[in-house]
This record gives sequence, structure tokens and C-alpha cells, in this order.
Amino acid sequence: MSSKTKNGHHGVQQETSKNPADKSWLAYILINYRWVFVCFFLLPLSLVYDVYHLARSWIIFKLNSAPKKHDERVKFVQKQVREWNKQGRTTPMCTARPGWQTISFRQPKYKKTLFNVKVNLMDVLEIDTERKTVRVEPLVSMGQLSATLNPLGWTIPILPEMDDLTVGGLIMGTGIETSSHKHGLFQHICVSFELVMADGSVVKCSKEENSDLFYSIPWSYGTLGFLTAVEIEIVPALQFVRLEYTSVSSLDEACRVFKEETLKEENNQFVEGLMFNLNRGVIMTANMVNSAEPGKLNVISRWYKPWFFKHVESFWGLDEPQVEYIPTRDYFHRHSRSIFWEIQDIIPFGNHPVFRYLFGWMVPPKVSLLKLTQGDTVKELYENNHFIQDMLVPMSTLSDALLCFEKEVKIYPVWLCPFKLPMAPGMLRSPSGQQELYVDIGTYGVPKVSNFHPIETTRRVESFVRSVKGFQMLYADSYMTEDEFHSMFDHTLYDKMRKKYDCDKAFPRVYGKVSRAARD
Repeated sequence: MSSKTKNGHHGVQQETSKNPADKSWLAYILINYRWVFVCFFLLPLSLVYDVYHLARSWIIFKLNSAPKKHDERVKFVQKQVREWNKQGRTTPMCTARPGWQTISFRQPKYKKTLFNVKVNLMDVLEIDTERKTVRVEPLVSMGQLSATLNPLGWTIPILPEMDDLTVGGLIMGTGIETSSHKHGLFQHICVSFELVMADGSVVKCSKEENSDLFYSIPWSYGTLGFLTAVEIEIVPALQFVRLEYTSVSSLDEACRVFKEETLKEENNQFVEGLMFNLNRGVIMTANMVNSAEPGKLNVISRWYKPWFFKHVESFWGLDEPQVEYIPTRDYFHRHSRSIFWEIQDIIPFGNHPVFRYLFGWMVPPKVSLLKLTQGDTVKELYENNHFIQDMLVPMSTLSDALLCFEKEVKIYPVWLCPFKLPMAPGMLRSPSGQQELYVDIGTYGVPKVSNFHPIETTRRVESFVRSVKGFQMLYADSYMTEDEFHSMFDHTLYDKMRKKYDCDKAFPRVYGKVSRAARD
């Protein structure tokens, strides 16, 4: 196992570990042939898990029992918090949800030392088509929400593509999708929050009611209260998405086309880019429609279809933009089946037609189960040979940012997703004080550079992002010092709310939950 030493210069936890090449033959088998365990155990288990939870959600929604039980569940959360107060408030609180159940590939170790509060809230509560809102509990997933809303002709304006992402995680952390250039981040489509506070009281907040608290909740990582319900905007969902693929053959062309398509006033409800190397990519634009041209419908959710990122790559090099139509829910979850492109490192032959036809109906394995079943050797090798980050940078710095990622990690594909950052209080503030256009650069996989080191490399990337006034998504590893973290995120309103609601002994600070030192 790795040993840890304190680096006085940076003020961050440094780790040293054996070179993976020095590991035993058993370690080699575990890391290179894990697909055997995944294919014959985790895939069937993941399928059963999904079927159970979707069936449960459907039955509860049809019986309309969730709203009646919600207040009872909230009172249970209150009871636990009041018990914590009676015990003397000696240890800060956190949710009891196991770390392995989260979509992040990391498991937080603070769960072992804090007072765990059970917050088992996982149902859709109410759909109000007049107000155009849906009220949900925090553990409702994107797959669950789209399965509930789409058949009724509705969706939410920003629906992040991974099935298992939860509403609570997308609010307390962050969420983004290819419609974010029109609507902002996931937090910007939320109408109201309901929380249990440190004293056990229930507080509701919105732009009109307790507005300071409302703007402080996003990015707070459960350090102001326990989220128990959320009201989210809904919009009509049409039957198909018309998707247009445009090939780009240079970095300059990619940045130019991506920005032009993002800034178009009409159409382009969705904009996305995949870069397959620094000078080879495909820019995608899409709009919801009610009909599809004959012969151009592609039901990408079928088990035998190629992984979506491989399908996109097939359009590179074509002289003219190509158009196809995809069922709307398929589009929303287009990257779920291949976990973006992480699955190619888990099941290297998973995109082979034979595997897809025979076993594709069980894909993907649950990230949570992958985490739960990984041993120490796999975990250590994974951490030393993997880089998962989403960095949010101003659109004007996109070219420099892609050059930075090319130099530091050289991982492809790279995901590009534009979003607008509105003028609003909170942790994420535009440096100019005005609405600005940003882009999320997502890199997930094994670095192809010879000098990769998880700490030094990440710190260099973090430094670049700070230098261009960007932000780091905090689901992944952050090696920033606390001062660096505070320079990236505006804590003014957050600190005010921490004081007002007496949170200092009740919850750790955000940095204490997201820094690498707080995770295994």
C-alpha cells in the first residue's frame, strides 16, 4: 500500500507508491483481466439492480404513495439530527449513504469518522404541469427521472447523461449537459430546496424565500444542511432529437466551429464536442423534433449498437455534416452505456459486435459495484494510472486549455460541453461580474504521457485552471491547498450562511470533504 507524507511547500497530502510495473503477477492479472469478474458477476448483478430500482420507482409513482411518506421520512432525518444535538454536537454530521454508492470513482473516508445520518429519500413526489415543475427527493437518479417524465411528454431543461447521477449530487456538487449553454448548470434550473438544518428544523428556500440560503446550497456538498426535497423546472419533451455531426480537422477549426454553434441564436438546443486527438474531432448540434426522416432513425439504446463515442468517431473525416434522428431519452443517456469511454478500460473487447450482440443487454456495470468490489491492489494501480477530471474554463481559453491537457495527460476522447454562467450569488461567480460563456473539458481515462503523476500532474492542471479564472468539478480528486481552493471559489455567502445556521460544529467545510486528503 502507498505511504503518505506531508509536503510542507504545497500544504497538500502527497503520496508515494510503488511503480505499478513492480507489482506481482497477481496484481497484473487483477488489473488486466478484471473483465472476467466484471462480465460474469458484475454485469448480471448490475442488471438485477437496475430492474429492481426502476420497477420500485414505477410502482411507487403509480400508487402515488411517495408524497404521503415524504413527511414521515423527513421527520426521521430530523429525529436523528436532534439526537445528535442531545449527544453534545461532538462530531460533525454527514449522510450515511455509503461512499461506494456514489457515481464518483473515489470513496470518501470521512464517512468513517463523522456522525452518519440516514437520508433515504429516493422518490419522485409530484409533477405540476401548470407550474411546469417536478418535485423530487435528493436520491432520485437521472435515469429514474427521465423514465418518469418522458412518457408523459416532459423533461427537465438540463438532464445530465449518466443514469445514476442523483438530483442531490448534481445540486450539492454540480451538473451539466449539452443544453447548458442555454440554461446554465443544473443548479440554475432548480426552483426551491427543502433542507433539515443543524438544529433539526426544516427550512425551505427559493429565489424569493430565504434567497441567501438558496444561492449557497449549490457546490456546498452537504455542509449547510441535509437536502430532503427539490423542485425543478420541466419543459415539453418531443419524440426525437435531430443530431447533426460536423467533422473538424484542426484545433483552430474545432474551437471556431464549437463556439459558432454555441452562440447561434436560433436552434441548437444541444451542443457537444468530442476531440479524438488535438486536431481531430466531431462537433454535434441537436434539436428536439416530433418526426424523423425515413431511413435516418438510429435507436442507439439497443444493446447491439456500437458505443456512442465510437459511433461519433465514424463521422470524422466526412466533408459534409451528417444528420440522424435519435429517440429523445436515448439521446439524454447516450454516454451511459459506455460510461462515456471508461468501459473500454474495463472491458477492452466490449465494443466488438459479437460481445455487443451476446452480452450488450447487460452493459454497463454499475460504477458503485465496481468500487465496492475493487481490491486494494486494483485501487492503487487505478489511482496511479488514471485521470478523471472536469475543468470549467472560459470559452475564450478553450484552445489553451486543450493544449494544457494534451501536454499533461494526452487522454482522448476529450468531452466538450458549453455552458453559460449567469450572474448570481454563490460559490461559482463570474470574475467579470457579468454572465459569461464557459466550457466543460472532461478527461476520463489512462494518460498517454510518460511523466504522469497523479499529484503533480493534477496540481499543474489545477494551476492552469485557476490562472484562467476557471473552476474544477469537485467529484474527482482535488489537490489544491485551502488557500488555492478559496481563490477559485467565492466563499462569502457560504461563510455567512454557515454562521447564520450554526454549521461550524455540525458539518465539515466544503474543502474538508472534497480535498484529496478527505478521500481514500
